[in-house]
Amino acid sequence: MVKFILPEEVLPLRSLVLRNNKPLIECVFEGDKNYDTFHLGYALKTQIRSVASLMRNDFFEGDGIGYQLRGMATHPDFGGKGFGAALINFAVEYLQEYKTDYLWCNARSTAASFYEKLGFINTSPEFDIPGIGFHYEMKLNLNTK
Repeated sequence: MVKFILPEEVLPLRSLVLRNNKPLIECVFEGDKNYDTFHLGYALKTQIRSVASLMRNDFFEGDGIGYQLRGMATHPDFGGKGFGAALINFAVEYLQEYKTDYLWCNARSTAASFYEKLGFINTSPEFDIPGIGFHYEMKLNLNTK
């Protein structure tokens, strides 16, 4: 089940999946505790198996209100079960209620097809984030007018 979680609760999966087991303090993102940031977790029984953080960030100039999806991670033993898609679908519904125009992310190249299946479009050439890997900027329009 998808639920809102605390910023600290995303850190173990960020470390394990996205940052090669770096200390949790090194997995904190600027903006994690901003008033307009929220964090989601997919809990299976009592364990959080997938996480995502969503931060207000109007990245595409002139396109309205934007939110950035960051730090999306699913425990390796639970990939392919739909947990990540459930998080994004929950976030989309929530953000649409607040009249958000788009959701975007820097998607790892290896995850681009996952985002495309959920309706995101690629908006950039592939680029390298040093020490993290290759990515694409991807965008999902939420404005359903």
